[in-house]
Amino acid sequence: MLACEFIGVSTVFASEVMQRLLALVEKVAPTKASILITGESGTGKEIIARAIHHYSLRSSKSWVDLNCAALPENLLESELFGHEKGAFSGAECSKQGLFELAHRGTLFLDEIGDLDPRMQVKLLRVLDGASYYRVGGVKKVSVDVRVVAATNQNLKVAVAEGRFRSDLYHRLSQIPINVPPLRERRDDIVPIALHYLEQQNASLTFSPQVLEKLCAYDWPGNVRELRNVIMRASVFARGPEITLEDLSEEFARSSFSSSLQSFSALPDMERQAILAALEETRGHQQRAADKLGISKRTLQRKIRSYGPMAVAG
Repeated sequence: MLACEFIGVSTVFASEVMQRLLALVEKVAPTKASILITGESGTGKEIIARAIHHYSLRSSKSWVDLNCAALPENLLESELFGHEKGAFSGAECSKQGLFELAHRGTLFLDEIGDLDPRMQVKLLRVLDGASYYRVGGVKKVSVDVRVVAATNQNLKVAVAEGRFRSDLYHRLSQIPINVPPLRERRDDIVPIALHYLEQQNASLTFSPQVLEKLCAYDWPGNVRELRNVIMRASVFARGPEITLEDLSEEFARSSFSSSLQSFSALPDMERQAILAALEETRGHQQRAADKLGISKRTLQRKIRSYGPMAVAG
């Protein structure tokens, strides 16, 4: 299990598939290749993008991010490439675009599949090294930026349907990285839940029944949905242990996967994760807590709750 922090955002990688993915990120991050991160909404694509910047040769320079679906076309062009004073109504002063702000660093373009066709052309030219004009500008701007893009769409289908340029797709996806959904890496569910609970309220813990429910659910909203469920449960918890009654009615009514045949080991999942971390660190509690993404105080409290025989076993 790995507890990591990338540009101020912490996370936990517990499953083998995610640890392999992080190893891939460490390998490709120092290169100059453009990387396209794909995956369902809420899987943690931005975390992977931040990890790429963290492990890159540009890590000491700027990290700039933009959700391409959050702005209309006219504002998106100004946001990316900047504008000069008087270029349009309300442009009372000149403004640098995000490409300029990310010079020698990394620009993360989320929801790249929603980019307007005209903007796709302009982005492709910049990615190919061409200089560009600010909106309303007469002087060309040159930048050195590593672009990392992400999408929850199937861009191959978008290319086939004419909604996304083939040349831009190939330019963005020199190295493609897919982040699997949470239902395909169930080993991450409990460690991530513990991590978020630690952030919300370190004095709380989960009942075995809640862990069972969390692991049985398919999480269509992925990690983002899990975080929201934990946040709400921590707010409405009626005691030191989060129980089924503390979960939202909407979540309680949700359908659960039938693929999990037995939950007999679930009450021990938290304990086993702690034991594994202690074994890896040869009993060093601070390092074990760091690996688990929790504080040393929380770790000690959990160890005490198991009792000496539980931990020793």
